[in-house]
Amino acid sequence: MQHITPADRPPTARDARRAGITAFVGTTIEWFDFYIYGSASALVLGKVFFADIPPAVGTLAAFATFWVGFLARPLGGLIFGHYGDRHGRKKALITTLVMMGTATFCVGLLPGYAQIGAAAPVLLVLLRMVQGVAMGGEWGGAVLIATEYAPPKRKLLYGAFAQQGSPVGNLLATLAFLAIARLPDAAFESWGWRVPFLASAVLVAIGLVIRLRLAETPEMLAVLERGQTARLPIKVVLTRYPLLVALGVLAGTAGVAITYIKTTFALSWATSDIGFDRTTFLTVISLALVVQVVVQPFGAVLAGKWPVKKAVLWMLVPEFVVLPLMFVLCATGNFWLAVLGMGLATFPHAMYYAALAGILARVFPVEVRYTGMSLSYQLCTTLFAGTAPIAAQYLLTASGSIWPVVGLGLGYTAVTLLGVLPLLARTGEPSPAVAARAATPV
Repeated sequence: MQHITPADRPPTARDARRAGITAFVGTTIEWFDFYIYGSASALVLGKVFFADIPPAVGTLAAFATFWVGFLARPLGGLIFGHYGDRHGRKKALITTLVMMGTATFCVGLLPGYAQIGAAAPVLLVLLRMVQGVAMGGEWGGAVLIATEYAPPKRKLLYGAFAQQGSPVGNLLATLAFLAIARLPDAAFESWGWRVPFLASAVLVAIGLVIRLRLAETPEMLAVLERGQTARLPIKVVLTRYPLLVALGVLAGTAGVAITYIKTTFALSWATSDIGFDRTTFLTVISLALVVQVVVQPFGAVLAGKWPVKKAVLWMLVPEFVVLPLMFVLCATGNFWLAVLGMGLATFPHAMYYAALAGILARVFPVEVRYTGMSLSYQLCTTLFAGTAPIAAQYLLTASGSIWPVVGLGLGYTAVTLLGVLPLLARTGEPSPAVAARAATPV
């Protein structure tokens, strides 16, 4: 049995900040790798890897390979949840970063359909699966690195460190494609789109250096020292907490699905149907992501100061107004109106996403926490986030109208409320002051 050296002192505020920054940097890099695939699937992968079918069908096929990454994410959550609950969060997170970086770099080197025929999309799907497995293991571990180092009163806030990696990674991915979108079409489609994938190797190296310097979380160390790890964490989760998993799946929907409606699908729709060129609408998305980076942490702050149920309602209900408004403004074809619409629609789901990590992290006990929250979150991404661009594109193609897509986005918000409110009721919803007095380190 591996010997674990007990911590000689409780974690300090400096340790907690360092853990939060480590979680943020690591998730930023992994999300960058994951999101550049989304931008590429909207702009170019259909042409490069599905060249023998009509363009609209090629876009759907590219979005389908995008979904493959989400299909693989629950598998990654199970594999690395098991490993992280049995052997520690740090080792799992180092492995996921290496896997993601390797798969992303290889996509950048992959020949297209014109060079190797049907083998090209097959290899693309396999590499996307590796990305999905890595991302499935990454999210839960990163959240736990932040929250299990955090002071009891600030776990919701520190969970937002890991969540902040998503918009920042998305912004960097969008800026990377914005930088190369100015290339002539021939250059963009032959080699330009590959540059962000290849450049990710540098970011992965930086992330590894940072993660290798961080120690295991105090809460997990305590479990390892006492020999209280679960032999089969997934068995414990599915036999003792199945309802919490199901509610967790629903609770994550708006936080993970609407962003793909607003970015991956909207990028394809705006450049194909509205008349925006790819550089202009990538700029619109970039400005909306800047808004998300700024406003998202306030969701965790709000949930820490108010009862979480009240905060959740204030964050999600406005989505029913601003999401339809976003599509109306984008459909005008006016750059500044599109920026306004995308910016306003960013507030609700972004703020909720910041609080989501802390909500799920407190649902399961520490010895099965990695597995439980990863399973909930990754099943949600598979069922709702990964299918969002495909479903939206299908509804648009079948109806010829954007309004069914709007209905889809509002449905995601309704599903979220149906999940998170019962989840909060079943896991306890004390006021922040009561929660602070009751919370004690494991």
